[in-house]
Amino acid sequence: MAKTIKEIEAILKDLDDRAIDENFLIEIKNDERKGVQLLYKKWLKEQAERRKLKEQFVKMSSYENDLRNNNIHRIAGIDEAGRGPLAGPVVAAAVILKNDFFLPGLNDSKKLTEKKRELFYQYIETHALCIGIGIATAKEIDELNIYQASKLAMVRAVQNLSIKPEYLLIDAMEVPLSIPQTSIVKGDSKSVSIAAASIIAKVTRDRYMKDLGKRYPQYGFETHMGYGTNQHLKAIETFGIISEHRSSFAPVKEYAKS
Repeated sequence: MAKTIKEIEAILKDLDDRAIDENFLIEIKNDERKGVQLLYKKWLKEQAERRKLKEQFVKMSSYENDLRNNNIHRIAGIDEAGRGPLAGPVVAAAVILKNDFFLPGLNDSKKLTEKKRELFYQYIETHALCIGIGIATAKEIDELNIYQASKLAMVRAVQNLSIKPEYLLIDAMEVPLSIPQTSIVKGDSKSVSIAAASIIAKVTRDRYMKDLGKRYPQYGFETHMGYGTNQHLKAIETFGIISEHRSSFAPVKEYAKS
């Protein structure tokens, strides 16, 4: 007796978790029912996407694999979030992944939806070897400039790791630490360790800004995360600035003087 469409759908869902039954695939490929053909085409498309994401992950692991081949295993990926906003801190993350860490779809946090970032954040937090967070405040940004404050946040992130790294992979920066390091332009889309750090930094900062939005609801920080949107600029014009605003940034600078 032929399997029902629901039974076939259930089997296809489980095929990733066990050895693929080639006879079963041939059977449904030749099944003339329209519903079965739609399921089969959907499954083929999903398989192609999984292969693509796996290949992408392998490609983004090349820096890490080269280091591991040289017996360097405690590799920290480092990235920051929040250079551009008019308010809030710049947040950096340092992440050391386990050698067998695998998360298909891992990429630069800016290329992921908020929902996907949250899911990946939870996975990274659970499966990474260790994570360090570093923050430079709005006041420090004003005192140092955003570039130096970003470096400071990165140094703090490394110092907050529970395990000392042997090597640093950093997104387009160098940090003043005596640990061997490589700066990678657009590293958050070229290294899995930096991509993981990018997600941790972004989600951590977004959560900070959402909390700030609860304390100062008139500014809407939870929607624009401190960036210079029309909503934010109008709020500054109406309510002035607070200590979380970067007074060295235009147009905040104008209100800091008044």
